[in-house]
Amino acid sequence: MEQDQKRLQELSEALQKFQDDLQSAVEARQRLESQQAENKAVQKEFKTLGEDGDIYRLVGPVLLKQDKAEANSTVDGRLEFIGKEINRTEARIKEIQQGSEKKRMDLMQLQQKMQLSAQEQGNG
Repeated sequence: MEQDQKRLQELSEALQKFQDDLQSAVEARQRLESQQAENKAVQKEFKTLGEDGDIYRLVGPVLLKQDKAEANSTVDGRLEFIGKEINRTEARIKEIQQGSEKKRMDLMQLQQKMQLSAQEQGNG
């Protein structure tokens, strides 16, 4: 019975770690989606900008003029990177959810076993 209690504690702690990891991964995905939306908005602005329009980039406290092609390339590269990171984060979330579900099932089975054992001791 003591061994079951120890195992129950271990499973509960593992499940809590999965939940913490899941929360962190979801927050990371939300940050990435926010960055993606910002960069898509910038990309949209670039498309509405005329050929003679100027683009400035904030570097520290200074605005520096930037070539339009270079700016487009930078934003496109960022969007590509963010897209890959979102896919990687989604895969991580799925992996965490699967691990969490397995621990949850193990925990439920152990609890049922302990309840049956307690009932048998009470009836015996």
